[in-house]
Amino acid sequence: MELNKIREFTDSELKEQQAQAGEQLFRVRFQKSLGDASGVKKLRELKKDIARIKTVARQRELGQAVAPTESAAPAKKTRKAKKA
Repeated sequence: MELNKIREFTDSELKEQQAQAGEQLFRVRFQKSLGDASGVKKLRELKKDIARIKTVARQRELGQAVAPTESAAPAKKTRKAKKA
C-alpha cells in the first residue's frame, strides 16, 4: 500500500487497516510455519504496511503530519557572502 493512500485514510480507517494487516500477517506466518514458503514476499509487504500505518497514526497524534511534496525535494542550500 502506498504512503499517499495511507495518508488519505481517516483515523478509524487507519485502525481498521492496521487490524486487517495484523490478521493477514498472522495467517501468513502460520502458513510459513507449516512449510509454505510462497508467502515470504507477502510477509515483508505486510510488515512494511503496518509500519507505515503506525507512522502516519503517530504523526497525526503528535500533529506533525508531513506533506508529501516536502519530503520529495531536498532543500536548496544558499551561500552567504562574507563581509570583509
